[in-house]
Amino acid sequence: MQLSETGRIGYVLKIYPRFSETFIVTEILAREAAGEELEIFSLRPPVDPRFHPELARVQAPVTYVGRPQKLSEGWPIIAAAHAIIPNFAQRFADLLPELAECDASEVHQGVELATRVVERGISHLHAHFGSIAARTARITSALTGIPFSFTAHAKDIYHEQVDNAELIRLMQDAHHTVTVSDFNHRYLSTLAPAASDRLHRVYNGLELDRFPFRRPAPVHTPFRVAAVGRLVEKKGFSLLIDAAAALVRSGMQVDVRIAGGGELADSLAERIRLLGLSEHIRLLGPQTQSEVIDLLQWADVFAAPCVIGADGNADGLPTVLLEAMAMGVVCIGSDVTGIPEVLGGPDGTDTGLLVRAGNVEDLIQALETAASDSFDRAATACAARSLIQRCFDSRIQSAQLRRLCAEAAAEALATGPDAIPSAPSSAIPPSTRSPKIEAVAR
Repeated sequence: MQLSETGRIGYVLKIYPRFSETFIVTEILAREAAGEELEIFSLRPPVDPRFHPELARVQAPVTYVGRPQKLSEGWPIIAAAHAIIPNFAQRFADLLPELAECDASEVHQGVELATRVVERGISHLHAHFGSIAARTARITSALTGIPFSFTAHAKDIYHEQVDNAELIRLMQDAHHTVTVSDFNHRYLSTLAPAASDRLHRVYNGLELDRFPFRRPAPVHTPFRVAAVGRLVEKKGFSLLIDAAAALVRSGMQVDVRIAGGGELADSLAERIRLLGLSEHIRLLGPQTQSEVIDLLQWADVFAAPCVIGADGNADGLPTVLLEAMAMGVVCIGSDVTGIPEVLGGPDGTDTGLLVRAGNVEDLIQALETAASDSFDRAATACAARSLIQRCFDSRIQSAQLRRLCAEAAAEALATGPDAIPSAPSSAIPPSTRSPKIEAVAR
């Protein structure tokens, strides 16, 4: 599919780059490798000094959209939009009743983004998460006529603070909505039936060459357990600590290593200390992707004991679980949202061990099973890799996203040459744009 079929795609993100959002970088790299021309628009600057080396491969220029703090700072933004965007005054007036209910900074960022995308010749906007990025893209779309789409993941769907009415509006106004699991697709189809025909399940993809398969070796002594994720309730790491405690009490030697940082770091460390497990469980802190790969190569088993948090927050389909499966690490996961779609292949072949969310006895039994000599680790690992190759190759993902954007471009073209406004390029303040995020991880 050639660039002319999709036009230039603008990615709208709340924060770019973000250490925990490796799946977005993978998606961008796959689309660029397929020949698409992308630009990235970030609504906030990065706040974490840690970055993955893969960022250095992204070619898309990055613009940090200004965020006015005072009303007086917003007027120049509106004036610039009036000068650049055809029919801006009428579009803004028509949208004003709705904008009056929005956060003022989102309105100003939506207006500035509208100016930028017209200047750059962007023909489609795609946001990640059905929250601030999608809301801002929606404002920009209404002001310019440029279609937008977004990917809904997990916290933007299930958290108690999600405004379902706003999420439904986003889905109805978007050219299409993408979500990352069949579970999400079923939920969102029920939530917004009028938009269900424009809702598409597109799994997050992996660059498979970066996750080479290795047949699992015999288990080590002590038994090596790896887990990766933010230290938050929905990851279920407290259950993994309790399960490890039970195994130690039963006489089993275990070495558990948990990579990630987050709000529960101190409480999990205290739990480990109180249970006398400091020699058996280590909290590694945040790790780069290369360090995560090293951890997965070390492990006998990977555990993703996810739960639904008290606030309704739940994981969608953890990318690191897919990475572990790709590499031939035997995986244990709980039956939360999209995880059952991968731990148990579509043909019934076992691809890992599935446990009931929040059930520590299930988790203990699964760990014991994975450590036993009778468990066919090689067959499980091969089945998992086969599933990942069929369904989670980032090249497949990028082709699906490319097709959806091509449909949007074709529909815009069919409505006439004035459907998407254009304007001559103008000078862009250098403080708002960087040609590329360099290898800041070095």
